Amino acid sequence: MSPVTSFFRCLAILFAAVALLAACGEQEQGKVAPRPALTVTVVQPVSEDWPIRLLANGTVEPWQEAVVGSDVQALRLAQVLADVGDTVKAGQVLAVFDDEPVKIDVAQAKAALAQAESMMATARDDAKRARALRGSGAMSDQQVVQYLSAEQSARAQVDFAQAALAAQELRLVRTRVLSPDAGVISARSATVGAVPGPGGELFRLIRKGRLEWRAELTDVELERIAPGVAVQLTLAGGRLVDGSVRMVAPTLAARTRTGLAYVDLPANAAVRPGMFARGEFHLGMRSALTLPSQAVTMREAFSYVFRVEADASVRQVKVTTGRRIGDRVEILDGLLPEDRVVLAGAGFLNDGDLVRVVASEPSQNER
Repeated sequence: MSPVTSFFRCLAILFAAVALLAACGEQEQGKVAPRPALTVTVVQPVSEDWPIRLLANGTVEPWQEAVVGSDVQALRLAQVLADVGDTVKAGQVLAVFDDEPVKIDVAQAKAALAQAESMMATARDDAKRARALRGSGAMSDQQVVQYLSAEQSARAQVDFAQAALAAQELRLVRTRVLSPDAGVISARSATVGAVPGPGGELFRLIRKGRLEWRAELTDVELERIAPGVAVQLTLAGGRLVDGSVRMVAPTLAARTRTGLAYVDLPANAAVRPGMFARGEFHLGMRSALTLPSQAVTMREAFSYVFRVEADASVRQVKVTTGRRIGDRVEILDGLLPEDRVVLAGAGFLNDGDLVRVVASEPSQNER
Protein backbone atom coordinates (compact mmCIF):
# COMPACT_ATOMS: atom_id res chain seq x y z
CA MET A 1 0.00 0.00 0.00
CA SER A 2 1.37 3.40 -1.01
CA PRO A 3 1.93 6.16 1.54
CA VAL A 4 -0.83 8.31 -0.03
CA THR A 5 -3.42 5.58 0.29
CA SER A 6 -2.53 5.03 3.93
CA PHE A 7 -2.91 8.77 4.63
CA PHE A 8 -6.43 8.96 3.22
CA ARG A 9 -7.49 5.82 5.09
CA CYS A 10 -6.35 7.29 8.42
CA LEU A 11 -8.11 10.54 7.62
CA ALA A 12 -11.41 8.66 7.00
CA ILE A 13 -11.07 6.81 10.29
CA LEU A 14 -10.52 10.11 12.08
CA PHE A 15 -13.67 11.70 10.61
CA ALA A 16 -15.77 8.64 11.58
CA ALA A 17 -14.54 8.84 15.18
CA VAL A 18 -15.40 12.56 15.38
CA ALA A 19 -18.94 11.91 14.06
CA LEU A 20 -19.47 9.11 16.59
CA LEU A 21 -18.37 11.33 19.48
CA ALA A 22 -20.73 14.10 18.29
CA ALA A 23 -23.72 11.71 18.22
CA CYS A 24 -22.98 10.46 21.72
CA GLY A 25 -22.79 14.06 22.95
CA GLU A 26 -26.20 14.83 21.52
CA GLN A 27 -27.69 11.80 23.27
CA GLU A 28 -26.18 12.82 26.62
CA GLN A 29 -27.44 16.37 26.18
CA GLY A 30 -31.00 15.04 25.50
CA LYS A 31 -30.99 13.09 28.77
CA VAL A 32 -30.05 16.13 30.80
CA ALA A 33 -32.66 18.50 29.35
CA PRO A 34 -35.94 16.60 28.73
CA ARG A 35 -38.82 18.46 27.08
CA PRO A 36 -42.00 19.38 29.10
CA ALA A 37 -44.94 17.00 28.54
CA LEU A 38 -47.67 19.70 28.51
CA THR A 39 -48.22 23.43 28.83
CA VAL A 40 -50.68 24.05 31.67
CA THR A 41 -52.37 26.67 33.80
CA VAL A 42 -52.54 26.15 37.53
CA VAL A 43 -55.00 27.06 40.26
CA GLN A 44 -54.92 27.14 44.05
CA PRO A 45 -57.70 25.92 46.38
CA VAL A 46 -60.06 28.62 47.64
CA SER A 47 -61.61 28.68 51.13
CA GLU A 48 -65.23 29.88 51.09
CA ASP A 49 -68.46 29.44 53.02
CA TRP A 50 -70.70 26.80 51.49
CA PRO A 51 -74.21 25.74 52.57
CA ILE A 52 -74.64 22.47 54.46
CA ARG A 53 -77.26 20.38 52.71
CA LEU A 54 -78.96 17.11 53.56
CA LEU A 55 -80.53 15.19 50.68
CA ALA A 56 -83.63 13.05 51.08
CA ASN A 57 -86.41 11.43 49.08
CA GLY A 58 -90.11 11.43 49.83
CA THR A 59 -93.64 11.81 48.51
CA VAL A 60 -96.12 14.66 48.46
CA GLU A 61 -99.25 13.99 50.54
CA PRO A 62 -102.27 16.02 51.71
CA TRP A 63 -101.77 17.86 54.99
CA GLN A 64 -105.16 16.53 56.16
CA GLU A 65 -107.99 14.81 54.32
CA ALA A 66 -111.66 15.09 55.27
CA VAL A 67 -114.16 12.39 54.34
CA VAL A 68 -117.57 13.84 53.44
CA GLY A 69 -120.28 11.22 53.95
CA SER A 70 -124.04 10.75 54.07
CA ASP A 71 -126.04 11.14 57.30
CA VAL A 72 -129.41 10.21 55.80
CA GLN A 73 -130.87 6.82 55.02
CA ALA A 74 -132.89 5.45 52.11
CA LEU A 75 -132.75 8.67 50.09
CA ARG A 76 -131.78 9.07 46.45
CA LEU A 77 -129.08 11.50 45.35
CA ALA A 78 -130.78 14.11 43.20
CA GLN A 79 -127.81 16.41 42.44
CA VAL A 80 -124.03 16.21 42.56
CA LEU A 81 -122.61 19.73 42.50
CA ALA A 82 -118.85 19.15 42.96
CA ASP A 83 -116.23 17.12 41.14
CA VAL A 84 -112.61 16.12 41.57
CA GLY A 85 -110.29 19.11 41.42
CA ASP A 86 -112.92 21.67 42.43
CA THR A 87 -111.92 24.26 45.01
CA VAL A 88 -114.75 24.62 47.53
CA LYS A 89 -115.53 26.83 50.52
CA ALA A 90 -116.61 25.79 54.00
CA GLY A 91 -120.38 25.23 54.01
CA GLN A 92 -120.65 24.98 50.23
CA VAL A 93 -123.31 22.53 48.95
CA LEU A 94 -121.64 19.52 47.36
CA ALA A 95 -124.66 17.28 46.74
CA VAL A 96 -128.43 17.25 47.31
CA PHE A 97 -130.64 14.29 48.22
CA ASP A 98 -134.28 13.99 47.15
CA ASP A 99 -135.99 15.69 50.11
CA GLU A 100 -139.68 15.04 49.30
CA PRO A 101 -139.98 11.98 51.59
CA VAL A 102 -138.33 13.94 54.39
CA LYS A 103 -140.70 16.90 53.92
CA ILE A 104 -143.63 14.52 54.34
CA ASP A 105 -142.10 13.17 57.55
CA VAL A 106 -141.63 16.73 58.79
CA ALA A 107 -145.29 17.51 58.10
CA GLN A 108 -146.38 14.40 59.99
CA ALA A 109 -144.15 15.30 62.92
CA LYS A 110 -145.65 18.80 63.03
CA ALA A 111 -149.18 17.35 63.06
CA ALA A 112 -148.23 14.94 65.84
CA LEU A 113 -146.82 17.83 67.84
CA ALA A 114 -149.99 19.89 67.36
CA GLN A 115 -152.10 16.97 68.55
CA ALA A 116 -149.89 16.44 71.58
CA GLU A 117 -150.07 20.15 72.44
CA SER A 118 -153.88 20.07 72.20
CA MET A 119 -154.04 17.09 74.52
CA MET A 120 -151.59 18.86 76.80
CA ALA A 121 -153.88 21.89 77.00
CA THR A 122 -156.88 19.73 78.00
CA ALA A 123 -154.86 17.79 80.55
CA ARG A 124 -153.47 21.02 82.00
CA ASP A 125 -156.98 22.46 82.49
CA ASP A 126 -158.22 19.23 84.13
CA ALA A 127 -155.21 19.19 86.43
CA LYS A 128 -155.82 22.84 87.36
CA ARG A 129 -159.41 22.11 88.44
CA ALA A 130 -158.31 18.97 90.32
CA ARG A 131 -155.80 21.00 92.34
CA ALA A 132 -158.51 23.56 93.15
CA LEU A 133 -160.97 20.91 94.35
CA ARG A 134 -158.46 18.81 96.28
CA GLY A 135 -159.69 18.35 99.87
CA SER A 136 -163.12 19.93 99.22
CA GLY A 137 -164.91 16.59 98.96
CA ALA A 138 -166.21 17.41 95.47
CA MET A 139 -163.52 15.18 93.92
CA SER A 140 -161.91 12.12 95.38
CA ASP A 141 -158.19 11.94 95.94
CA GLN A 142 -157.93 9.15 93.36
CA GLN A 143 -159.45 11.36 90.66
CA VAL A 144 -157.13 14.20 91.57
CA VAL A 145 -154.15 11.88 91.16
CA GLN A 146 -155.42 10.68 87.78
CA TYR A 147 -155.77 14.22 86.43
CA LEU A 148 -152.32 15.18 87.64
CA SER A 149 -150.83 12.02 86.09
CA ALA A 150 -152.63 12.75 82.82
CA GLU A 151 -151.07 16.22 82.77
CA GLN A 152 -147.57 14.77 83.19
CA SER A 153 -148.22 12.18 80.48
CA ALA A 154 -149.48 14.87 78.09
CA ARG A 155 -146.38 16.98 78.79
CA ALA A 156 -144.19 13.98 77.99
CA GLN A 157 -146.07 13.43 74.75
CA VAL A 158 -145.41 17.03 73.76
CA ASP A 159 -141.70 16.65 74.50
CA PHE A 160 -141.59 13.46 72.46
CA ALA A 161 -143.39 15.09 69.53
CA GLN A 162 -141.00 18.06 69.65
CA ALA A 163 -137.98 15.75 69.58
CA ALA A 164 -139.45 13.80 66.67
CA LEU A 165 -140.03 17.03 64.75
CA ALA A 166 -136.45 18.20 65.45
CA ALA A 167 -135.10 14.88 64.16
CA GLN A 168 -137.07 15.16 60.94
CA GLU A 169 -136.03 18.77 60.44
CA LEU A 170 -132.41 17.74 60.94
CA ARG A 171 -132.88 15.05 58.27
CA LEU A 172 -134.25 17.71 55.97
CA VAL A 173 -131.19 19.91 56.57
CA ARG A 174 -128.85 16.98 55.92
CA THR A 175 -130.37 16.26 52.55
CA ARG A 176 -127.93 19.01 51.49
CA VAL A 177 -124.37 17.71 51.80
CA LEU A 178 -122.10 20.59 52.86
CA SER A 179 -118.34 20.92 52.75
CA PRO A 180 -116.91 20.78 56.30
CA ASP A 181 -113.99 23.04 55.38
CA ALA A 182 -112.42 24.95 52.52
CA GLY A 183 -110.20 22.88 50.27
CA VAL A 184 -109.91 20.86 47.09
CA ILE A 185 -112.01 17.81 46.19
CA SER A 186 -109.56 14.92 45.75
CA ALA A 187 -112.06 12.07 45.23
CA ARG A 188 -115.75 11.68 44.40
CA SER A 189 -117.87 8.56 44.78
CA ALA A 190 -121.26 10.33 44.75
CA THR A 191 -123.45 9.43 41.75
CA VAL A 192 -126.83 10.90 40.80
CA GLY A 193 -129.59 8.37 41.42
CA ALA A 194 -127.60 6.30 43.92
CA VAL A 195 -128.97 5.52 47.38
CA PRO A 196 -125.89 5.44 49.63
CA GLY A 197 -126.11 4.04 53.11
CA PRO A 198 -125.65 6.17 56.20
CA GLY A 199 -122.00 7.01 56.75
CA GLY A 200 -121.03 6.16 53.19
CA GLU A 201 -118.27 8.23 51.64
CA LEU A 202 -119.38 10.70 48.98
CA PHE A 203 -116.35 12.98 48.65
CA ARG A 204 -112.79 13.26 49.90
CA LEU A 205 -111.46 16.75 50.59
CA ILE A 206 -107.89 18.09 50.96
CA ARG A 207 -108.40 20.55 53.79
CA LYS A 208 -107.32 24.13 53.00
CA GLY A 209 -105.74 22.74 49.83
CA ARG A 210 -102.56 22.27 51.87
CA LEU A 211 -99.96 19.74 50.81
CA GLU A 212 -96.84 18.50 52.53
CA TRP A 213 -93.72 16.60 51.56
CA ARG A 214 -92.95 13.63 53.78
CA ALA A 215 -89.21 12.98 53.68
CA GLU A 216 -87.79 9.62 54.78
CA LEU A 217 -84.71 10.05 56.98
CA THR A 218 -82.57 7.85 59.18
CA ASP A 219 -82.45 8.34 62.93
CA VAL A 220 -79.08 10.12 62.64
CA GLU A 221 -80.39 12.47 59.96
CA LEU A 222 -83.55 13.23 61.92
CA GLU A 223 -81.43 14.55 64.80
CA ARG A 224 -80.14 17.30 62.47
CA ILE A 225 -83.64 18.45 61.46
CA ALA A 226 -85.75 20.93 63.42
CA PRO A 227 -89.03 22.76 62.73
CA GLY A 228 -88.51 25.82 60.57
CA VAL A 229 -85.58 24.44 58.56
CA ALA A 230 -85.77 25.58 54.91
CA VAL A 231 -86.19 22.89 52.26
CA GLN A 232 -86.01 23.01 48.47
CA LEU A 233 -87.74 20.29 46.45
CA THR A 234 -86.86 19.20 42.94
CA LEU A 235 -89.90 17.83 41.11
CA ALA A 236 -89.85 15.29 38.31
CA GLY A 237 -89.76 18.00 35.62
CA GLY A 238 -86.86 19.82 37.29
CA ARG A 239 -89.08 22.51 38.80
CA LEU A 240 -88.00 23.83 42.20
CA VAL A 241 -90.39 24.40 45.12
CA ASP A 242 -89.46 25.91 48.48
CA GLY A 243 -90.90 24.70 51.78
CA SER A 244 -90.15 24.53 55.50
CA VAL A 245 -90.17 21.77 58.09
CA ARG A 246 -93.41 21.72 60.10
CA MET A 247 -92.61 18.83 62.41
CA VAL A 248 -90.43 15.75 62.82
CA ALA A 249 -92.02 12.38 63.53
CA PRO A 250 -91.48 11.27 67.15
CA THR A 251 -91.20 7.58 66.19
CA LEU A 252 -89.29 5.45 63.68
CA ALA A 253 -90.46 2.55 61.55
CA ALA A 254 -89.43 -0.67 63.30
CA ARG A 255 -88.32 -2.45 60.11
CA THR A 256 -86.46 0.33 58.27
CA ARG A 257 -85.34 2.48 61.23
CA THR A 258 -86.41 5.56 59.30
CA GLY A 259 -88.72 8.38 60.28
CA LEU A 260 -90.56 11.20 58.55
CA ALA A 261 -89.98 14.92 58.41
CA TYR A 262 -93.15 16.82 57.46
CA VAL A 263 -92.47 19.79 55.18
CA ASP A 264 -95.17 22.39 54.50
CA LEU A 265 -95.48 23.35 50.84
CA PRO A 266 -96.97 26.51 49.34
CA ALA A 267 -99.93 26.38 46.98
CA ASN A 268 -98.46 25.36 43.63
CA ALA A 269 -100.19 23.97 40.56
CA ALA A 270 -97.17 21.78 39.76
CA VAL A 271 -97.35 19.91 43.10
CA ARG A 272 -99.86 17.07 43.38
CA PRO A 273 -100.48 14.42 46.03
CA GLY A 274 -98.62 11.19 45.37
CA MET A 275 -95.72 12.83 43.54
CA PHE A 276 -92.18 11.67 44.24
CA ALA A 277 -89.76 14.48 44.99
CA ARG A 278 -86.13 14.86 45.99
CA GLY A 279 -85.37 17.55 48.54
CA GLU A 280 -82.48 19.40 50.13
CA PHE A 281 -82.58 20.51 53.75
CA HIS A 282 -80.56 23.71 54.26
CA LEU A 283 -78.74 23.31 57.58
CA GLY A 284 -76.53 26.41 57.63
CA MET A 285 -73.08 27.32 56.32
CA ARG A 286 -69.61 25.77 56.70
CA SER A 287 -66.16 26.73 55.41
CA ALA A 288 -64.98 24.63 52.46
CA LEU A 289 -61.71 24.30 50.52
CA THR A 290 -62.79 24.21 46.87
CA LEU A 291 -61.37 23.70 43.39
CA PRO A 292 -62.85 23.89 39.90
CA SER A 293 -64.26 20.47 39.09
CA GLN A 294 -62.13 20.22 35.91
CA ALA A 295 -58.99 20.13 38.08
CA VAL A 296 -60.12 16.82 39.61
CA THR A 297 -59.76 13.61 37.60
CA MET A 298 -61.16 10.16 38.27
CA ARG A 299 -58.87 7.17 37.98
CA GLU A 300 -59.77 3.68 39.22
CA ALA A 301 -62.83 5.07 41.07
CA PHE A 302 -60.71 7.53 43.06
CA SER A 303 -60.32 11.30 42.76
CA TYR A 304 -56.90 12.79 41.97
CA VAL A 305 -55.32 16.15 41.28
CA PHE A 306 -51.88 16.92 39.86
CA ARG A 307 -49.88 19.15 42.17
CA VAL A 308 -47.16 21.24 40.55
CA GLU A 309 -43.86 20.98 42.42
CA ALA A 310 -41.07 23.57 42.62
CA ASP A 311 -39.03 21.79 39.89
CA ALA A 312 -41.99 22.05 37.42
CA SER A 313 -42.80 18.36 37.80
CA VAL A 314 -46.29 17.16 38.77
CA ARG A 315 -47.29 14.76 41.53
CA GLN A 316 -50.52 12.77 41.35
CA VAL A 317 -52.27 13.37 44.69
CA LYS A 318 -55.28 11.39 45.88
CA VAL A 319 -57.99 13.67 47.34
CA THR A 320 -61.30 13.19 49.11
CA THR A 321 -64.14 15.23 47.63
CA GLY A 322 -67.33 16.44 49.28
CA ARG A 323 -70.05 18.87 48.24
CA ARG A 324 -70.44 20.16 44.70
CA ILE A 325 -71.93 23.52 43.78
CA GLY A 326 -71.96 24.60 40.17
CA ASP A 327 -68.56 23.92 38.61
CA ARG A 328 -66.67 23.73 41.92
CA VAL A 329 -66.02 20.79 44.23
CA GLU A 330 -65.12 20.66 47.91
CA ILE A 331 -61.76 19.06 48.82
CA LEU A 332 -62.00 17.39 52.21
CA ASP A 333 -58.51 15.89 52.40
CA GLY A 334 -55.27 15.71 50.42
CA LEU A 335 -54.48 19.38 49.66
CA LEU A 336 -53.27 22.50 51.44
CA PRO A 337 -54.48 26.02 50.60
CA GLU A 338 -51.02 26.98 49.27
CA ASP A 339 -50.76 24.02 46.85
CA ARG A 340 -50.85 24.67 43.12
CA VAL A 341 -52.67 22.13 40.96
CA VAL A 342 -53.11 21.70 37.21
CA LEU A 343 -56.39 23.25 36.10
CA ALA A 344 -56.97 21.66 32.71
CA GLY A 345 -55.41 18.74 30.87
CA ALA A 346 -54.75 16.64 33.95
CA GLY A 347 -56.13 13.62 32.17
CA PHE A 348 -53.12 13.66 29.83
CA LEU A 349 -50.51 13.75 32.61
CA ASN A 350 -48.71 11.05 34.54
CA ASP A 351 -46.99 11.20 37.89
CA GLY A 352 -43.57 12.85 37.55
CA ASP A 353 -44.16 14.55 34.19
CA LEU A 354 -42.57 17.94 33.58
CA VAL A 355 -44.94 20.78 32.68
CA ARG A 356 -44.58 24.34 31.53
CA VAL A 357 -46.77 26.76 33.50
CA VAL A 358 -47.93 29.65 31.34
CA ALA A 359 -50.43 31.30 33.70
CA SER A 360 -52.29 30.83 36.94
CA GLU A 361 -56.07 30.85 37.17
CA PRO A 362 -57.05 33.71 39.51
CA SER A 363 -58.85 32.70 42.72
CA GLN A 364 -62.36 33.92 43.40
CA ASN A 365 -61.03 36.38 45.95
CA GLU A 366 -58.85 37.98 43.26
CA ARG A 367 -61.57 38.29 40.66
